[in-house]
Amino acid sequence: MKNIFRIFKYIKGYKREVILNIVFNILYVFASLFSFVIVIPFVSVLFGIIKAPAICPEFAFNKDVIIDYFAWNLNNLSIEYGLYTCLAILSVVYLIFAFCSALFRYLGMYFLAPIRNGVVKDLRNDIYHKITTLPLSFFSNQRKGDLLSRMSSDLLDIEISVISSLQMIIKDPIMVIVFLIALIVASPKLVIFIFIILPLVAILIRQIGASLNRNSEKGQKQIGRVLSTVEETLGGIRVINAYNAEEIVKKKFEGENNIYTKLMTKILRRKDLSSPLTEIFAIFALVVVVLFGGMMVINGEIHPSMLIGFVLLFARIISPMQSVTTAYYNLKKAEAAAQRVYEILDAPERIIEKPNAITTINFEDRIEYKNVYFSYIEEEGKEKLVLDNINLEIEKGKTIAIVGRSGAGKSTLIDLLPRFQDALQGDITIDGISIKDFNINSLRNKIGVVTQESILFNDTIFGNIAFGINASIEEVQEAAKAANAHQFIENLPKGYYTNIGDRGLTISGGERQRICIARAILKNPAILLLDEATSALDTESERLVQESLETIMKGRTTLVVAHRLSTILNSDKIIVMDEGKIVEEGDHHSLLAKDGIYSKLISLQTL
Repeated sequence: MKNIFRIFKYIKGYKREVILNIVFNILYVFASLFSFVIVIPFVSVLFGIIKAPAICPEFAFNKDVIIDYFAWNLNNLSIEYGLYTCLAILSVVYLIFAFCSALFRYLGMYFLAPIRNGVVKDLRNDIYHKITTLPLSFFSNQRKGDLLSRMSSDLLDIEISVISSLQMIIKDPIMVIVFLIALIVASPKLVIFIFIILPLVAILIRQIGASLNRNSEKGQKQIGRVLSTVEETLGGIRVINAYNAEEIVKKKFEGENNIYTKLMTKILRRKDLSSPLTEIFAIFALVVVVLFGGMMVINGEIHPSMLIGFVLLFARIISPMQSVTTAYYNLKKAEAAAQRVYEILDAPERIIEKPNAITTINFEDRIEYKNVYFSYIEEEGKEKLVLDNINLEIEKGKTIAIVGRSGAGKSTLIDLLPRFQDALQGDITIDGISIKDFNINSLRNKIGVVTQESILFNDTIFGNIAFGINASIEEVQEAAKAANAHQFIENLPKGYYTNIGDRGLTISGGERQRICIARAILKNPAILLLDEATSALDTESERLVQESLETIMKGRTTLVVAHRLSTILNSDKIIVMDEGKIVEEGDHHSLLAKDGIYSKLISLQTL
């Protein structure tokens, strides 16, 4: 239950609401108790079941004295005003207590609502913030659907199971305790039978709760697989249709969904078992109380009205006892969801900024990679070396082309510069200062990135080009013109204010890439990272974009990852990578003369 208690820490931000919730729940319990307790002695005195003493006793906190004191005053009231008037007073008093009880219950729930929604909101914000700060390596072994499941179904489970249980956790235990105290006052002997039953109920609850926790964890993981299947289907719908694979993916989804349904059915059956079992034990205890209480009445140990009151009071405890067991099962069920949420929140943030990080970066000389190593853990738990002792010097204003077979480590090499990931060994410096000494935002403000995949958002073209930048429409248009995107944008229905849908799927691949390039141009960075930036363009678009890239690259330091020969011919230096190492470097002609890996890649056109 450790993670559940960690979730309760979020409640600290809602102290006012928590205090008011507790206050009104306590008032509700006492109003419920008095509305019930006051009726039996009232009726007993009025109808002569309990005889009033001849002389008013001196008031004291003693059960018998209180009953005699109450009986004497009520008897005098009935003599003075009549029986009907007393019954009317009883009805009014009962209605007042009943109204107060209902009002206090509502107010308790009223102040619970902002706690319930606020805690889930804060948790969701923390998870989202955490995801945006984690290194890329964290996501290499994570399914998107599983991450979405943790932010949606897991949080929903926490809201339903944990936060909504707060009312039961606060109100019902108070009610059970207060009513038990009232029962002890009424008859200590009869309460013994209740305390014999309660430990048996607790043992049973614990056993079922442990099973519920195990199955809930399996259920949360399974819904992650279901959502991952949906995410894969949405992302690959064209391929699915092209290969007539609808039935295949349908069967896969139904299989995962059926497993989840069976798990949830098992969980619900276990959870629903708690309330009936508690009721059975409680009724058994009630029967025992009636049996032995009846014997005590026959023997003259207690008054019949006291036994009736005791039985009715105990009957009122059954419902809150059921609620307490339900709340316990809810918490056990939510433990699995909380654990999955905290797997994200507790994930180490490997990209750590120093307390007194440098905010001003004056890039004047060169970038250096010094003995850089990088590896990541594969899904099977094995370590894969991606970069092996990289040493590279990049002078300011130079263009460096990075080539090599797929998986050689090219993209990882440039990912380290803006600290999307950090080297495990070695260092990267700008003008002799480690990039780890710089403020992360300041470092990334100096760098423009265009990736192989066109990363666009469900927003307007203006919003996508000006993403993260406070730019005017004129500045955005200039950037689009430089990327040869202005013409096709102007032809769209709403021009720059056209929404391009999820991932920009309403426009072509080449158009998407040109918008990404315009975004990098607008940033006007000192360093450009182009990860196969022209690979998604047709020949004509590539020519136009290449011209604009060459213009913006002048006077800027550029690292280009490319397969196409046309992209790298005009670079100042070519770096050839193989199996995480730099195996060759030089210009196009010198590398061809070496007749090494670069020459083979050129001949095979597999750059």
